[in-house]
Amino acid sequence: MLVIVCYDISDDSKRTRLYKWLQGYGTPVQRSVFECDLRANELDRVRRYLRRVADPRFDGVRLYFLCEACARKVEIVAGTPREPLPDFLIV
Repeated sequence: MLVIVCYDISDDSKRTRLYKWLQGYGTPVQRSVFECDLRANELDRVRRYLRRVADPRFDGVRLYFLCEACARKVEIVAGTPREPLPDFLIV
C-alpha cells in the first residue's frame, strides 16, 4: 500500500535520524514527506518507530493511505516522477 509519511520533528538530530531511517522504506519527495510502498509488517515497524521518535507535545506525524486507484492518480507538477506501483508482488 502507498503511504505518505509527513512529519514535523522539532529536534534537529531526531529529525535527521528519522529522515535517514525512512529512506530504507520510501522515497523523500519533500524535506519532511516520504512516499512509502509498504507491506503490513513494514507499516507496523514504521508506526512503532515513529511513535518512539516523535514527542507528541512538540512534534507532528501523519500517515496518509492511498488506495491503488488513488496512487495512480497522483499528479506531479514539478519534481522527480515517482516509480510506478508494480502490478504484482514477488514474495
